[in-house]
Amino acid sequence: MARVKRGFKARRRKKKVLNQVEGFFGRRKNCYRTAREALDHALQDAYIGRKQKKRNFRSLWITRINAAARLHGTTYSRLMAALKQAGIELDRKTLSHIAISDPKGFEKIVGSTNLG
Repeated sequence: MARVKRGFKARRRKKKVLNQVEGFFGRRKNCYRTAREALDHALQDAYIGRKQKKRNFRSLWITRINAAARLHGTTYSRLMAALKQAGIELDRKTLSHIAISDPKGFEKIVGSTNLG
């Protein structure tokens, strides 16, 4: 019986990792063991970052809505409560976009809630 050399499979597995860490600094891009560890951390950070991105955007939208609401003599929390009570179902992303791109439209929305 001849011995089995595992060169091809191992090389393919290592090459996949080394291709993913292209652009990393120092040994992190060319030593397999270091590269694999760096890649694991990078993928974890990317996963976490995708969750944080959603949080950050929601926070940005709220800040924009609050700034626009204050121009019309109310606050973010009062506006959102009034919108809910009036049965106006606009999400924060859309409301933020309206506040920036169509101030007159936002003014009508605030007016329809009996706040402005």
